[in-house]
Amino acid sequence: MSDVSVIAAPPLTLTAAAARRIAQIMRDEGNTDLKLRVTVSGGGCSGYQYGFSLDDVQTEEDLVLERDGVAVLVDSVSIDFLRGAEIDFVD
Repeated sequence: MSDVSVIAAPPLTLTAAAARRIAQIMRDEGNTDLKLRVTVSGGGCSGYQYGFSLDDVQTEEDLVLERDGVAVLVDSVSIDFLRGAEIDFVD
């Protein structure tokens, strides 16, 4: 038996540029407790709808992804549709 620990890759990644932009939005809103919530919902014939909003409420079922002092929340249903995705910001 080995003492080597396996660390699973996060299901979703956040780039440094995205973290900086989220931090700027939080400062602009005047509330550094806000988190970016990412959701996926069915869109019928047009495919999935991806939603981004600011939220100050974290539930027990949320996956929390943190980078550089900001947090992204993803509910347990949406994470299956986002697995392997990367959140980035390009100006």
